[in-house]
Amino acid sequence: MAAYSLSTDSTTNIPDYEYLDVNTKPFHIGSFREEWLSRLKAGNSSYRHEDDDTFDANFAKEMEVGVETMTELRSVCSVDSLRCHPEDQQPDTDVVPADSTLKTLEQRKKRQDYKASLKVTKNRHDLYADELERLTFGRKPGAEADLVPEGEVILSINVYYPATFEKFTYVRPHMTLLMTGSHTLAELRDAICCVSDLQVCGEFSNTPDMAPDFISKDHFKSAFFYFEGVFYNDMRFPECQDISITTIEWAKTRNFPSYSQAKMEDTRFVDLKVKVGFPYLYCHQGDCEHLVIITDVRLSHKDDCLDKKLYPLLTHKHRVTTQKCAVCHVFIGRWVTTNNQFAPSDPCLFCDKCFRMLHYDADGNKLGDFLAYPFVDRGAFN
Repeated sequence: MAAYSLSTDSTTNIPDYEYLDVNTKPFHIGSFREEWLSRLKAGNSSYRHEDDDTFDANFAKEMEVGVETMTELRSVCSVDSLRCHPEDQQPDTDVVPADSTLKTLEQRKKRQDYKASLKVTKNRHDLYADELERLTFGRKPGAEADLVPEGEVILSINVYYPATFEKFTYVRPHMTLLMTGSHTLAELRDAICCVSDLQVCGEFSNTPDMAPDFISKDHFKSAFFYFEGVFYNDMRFPECQDISITTIEWAKTRNFPSYSQAKMEDTRFVDLKVKVGFPYLYCHQGDCEHLVIITDVRLSHKDDCLDKKLYPLLTHKHRVTTQKCAVCHVFIGRWVTTNNQFAPSDPCLFCDKCFRMLHYDADGNKLGDFLAYPFVDRGAFN
């Protein structure tokens, strides 16, 4: 691994690549924010929109041009001058003229023809995934108290599938979240949707109508994040346990560097020292492990979603194909059975209707000998 050294120099708090185009060296997020704010001019991080006269004056000053030049630039660069149709004609923005001489329109026409040749349509899940970030672009809160403060840090975080889900474990993020620097790690944990948190524990072949007392997340509340040598444990509830201690004790017997511990509910993102682009760990339900990668750290701007009540903000969620019932192939699986003489495979998925029709008589009595467990489909949460 590449070696690096930490110094008291302020440039330590500026992200610098440790591996080119892979990840940066570790830096403190809060100090990085202060470096940005100290170097920016007053008003650069403001949400206020400049009026045209103020913008022209500032632009002319920075470019060192006169009033006449600015007037000419406004006329030449005006949107009204970028026309390829008569002024009295209202154009259809989706139709590109066939005889256009603008290079941008020629490229757009080629792109439209290429997309038309593919004949691929998006389903409702893909359309929704594309709309997630667009729907909140520049959104303002209704109350001033809900406004994201100027100069706040915005982090982009990719959460990957658990290691047991081999197909997309190291390829596609399960979800992408935007978080502010004032959010705690506990709020990130609550925003992560994992199917293992929703599983129902127990075998219910004898009592399929009995409602479960809890889902896994209600009963097994322990979890931790690992960032740069520190285990951040969730200790918000009396039943939470320190599940990182096993790893720490194991590391002590093998001459690993010493690890420290903290509470995730007391740790904000601005308190962290991290590497952008480096895979960190989120572990819950004992052994359900997710990679967590911070892909971007920046200051907020006026085009961001400025309603802090909407954060953590989900901007992407990968769609997973649902697993259908092995009998009807129509409905999503609700039960998984083992040691089942009525099933075409072992284990086997059934929707609720087929499960009850095949395994119980008209009075609800169990037929045969089998084991049945509630099943939660990943695709049900698309």
